[in-house]
Amino acid sequence: MSQGEYIHGLHAVRALLKRDASRLRGIWVARGRDDARINELLQLAAEARCAVQRVDAEQLARRVGGAAVHQGVVAEVLPLPPWREDDLNAALVRLHAAASSSQPFAPLLLALDGVQDPHNLGACLRTADACGAMAVIIPKDRAVQMNATVRKVAAGAAESTPIVVVTNLARSLRELKEHGLWVVGAAAEADAVAASVDLRGPTVLGMGAEGRGLRQNTRQHCDLLVRLPSLGTVESLNVSVATGMLLYEAVRQRRPEG
Repeated sequence: MSQGEYIHGLHAVRALLKRDASRLRGIWVARGRDDARINELLQLAAEARCAVQRVDAEQLARRVGGAAVHQGVVAEVLPLPPWREDDLNAALVRLHAAASSSQPFAPLLLALDGVQDPHNLGACLRTADACGAMAVIIPKDRAVQMNATVRKVAAGAAESTPIVVVTNLARSLRELKEHGLWVVGAAAEADAVAASVDLRGPTVLGMGAEGRGLRQNTRQHCDLLVRLPSLGTVESLNVSVATGMLLYEAVRQRRPEG
């Protein structure tokens, strides 16, 4: 049987119970927690016939590496398999074939170039889900991968937005361009402001890692670079904040009245 992962937090566990309870292998709840949100979760678990055990808070913390914000709930889950590049390519081919005048081919993807902080990855996943992104692309090496902290911060988005783990991000961007997507990278020194660039078509938004931004090799595969307007004194934004702003700019443009 495949090895499970531990997720924690009320929202993350509740989201999985609602979306794909068959992947849950067990739920542990802190003794003494009997509030309305816990009772709702217990009801969902009972309906899904998922076993629940009451344990001490210390046992919960040990299962998730000492995380202090498990909210009294930990679950073991069979992880959602990441998409391969072939899976993403096949999905794009299907989407292109189904395109029409009323629903044109305009997928929105997010590529994260070496994000290291699991909290940032989780926040980016959550916003990508809210903005209807087709998938989030991350490199296999020198970047944070899916773990319990990412799933907790993502608040269920890790179970609905595919993660595509690629061995070579630059090559993947090149292949996406062959599918007709434009690669728009974020850079603080770019001349163009994001709102002045058309993000309504098939687009990959490229975001750099904390501190260093996009790597040079990644920049070379961007069709254009854009920046977010800043009226303050800080030089750069947190990557998850910047990702949210750029994704919502794309959503704003794609709205019928936008």
